Amino acid sequence: MIISASRRTDIPRFHSDWMLNRIREGFVDVRNPMFPSQVSRYRLSPEIVDGIVFWTKDPEPMIPKLGAFADYSYYFQFSLTSYGRDVESGLRDKHALIATFKELADTIGPERVMWRFDPILLNGKYSPEYQLRAFNTIATELNGSTEKVTISFIDEYNFGGRSIYRSVGTDGVAAEQQNFLAERMSAIAHENGMAIDTCAEAVDLEKYGIQHARCVDSRVFERIGGCRLSRLKTRYEELAKDKSQRKECRCIESIDIGWPNTCANGCKYCYATTSPGELARNLSGLCDPESSLLCGYVDPAVDKVKDHRGTGDARDRSFKFGFGGDQLFQEV
Repeated sequence: MIISASRRTDIPRFHSDWMLNRIREGFVDVRNPMFPSQVSRYRLSPEIVDGIVFWTKDPEPMIPKLGAFADYSYYFQFSLTSYGRDVESGLRDKHALIATFKELADTIGPERVMWRFDPILLNGKYSPEYQLRAFNTIATELNGSTEKVTISFIDEYNFGGRSIYRSVGTDGVAAEQQNFLAERMSAIAHENGMAIDTCAEAVDLEKYGIQHARCVDSRVFERIGGCRLSRLKTRYEELAKDKSQRKECRCIESIDIGWPNTCANGCKYCYATTSPGELARNLSGLCDPESSLLCGYVDPAVDKVKDHRGTGDARDRSFKFGFGGDQLFQEV
């Protein structure tokens, strides 16, 4: 089982104590965003969890706590962009974040810290030239602290009349601009010892040496854990693509344990923060580090809890094989 922690919120920055408690107690509850009364309960023991992907813009609060995850395979997707507080109002100074990135890489190894320069947006302030200067500056600073950078171009989302394009004053990134940026960013990345790929983009940029990303990636966990992760017990078969994500997304199946409107990074392009009022309510009292849910509590009178700890579901079932063929290495 792969845990995504989380596309919906910044767990390392705002909910690291909750995450630590979930690891100590050995299980987590996840509410279904589409049907909130449905709650799924999952084991979090190292025998079940094949890997954890932490998504963050500032993991500083979590770094001192990483010892609690010594028995787990994990890596970080660390977003570090060009924007000021007009777009990312709740983040620390970028020089401080670069220092934190380096500290994290020094702590767990550069192969477990993936740099994300995304989403790329263009408007009156953030021109293509500005983005290239920023990308070059950050890439130079992170040389030796990561092996890969992932880029993407901003997409439009509409939530009850709220347009992300309007929020950041953009009309999107035209195809010719995407190619212009991709070609030059690829050169910069390679000059700094980094592979480069794109997240959930349909555009083919392979001519610039840019692959399609798999941000939740079984291959990374296989390298960290020295094994192969199979969806079948009797022979190796790669873990399945996550069908709940966009068509262009190449991530494998995972269980996201986060909840929307629980991140105070203040990113105007965020698709998971849709209501400032709900965000304030959640962070002021509903995000309890002692709760089994990241936000709120399980109410036995209302909630229907499906316990996967004994029976599992398709995403729970993965098996570890040695690299030397199909001999069973360890069943999970």
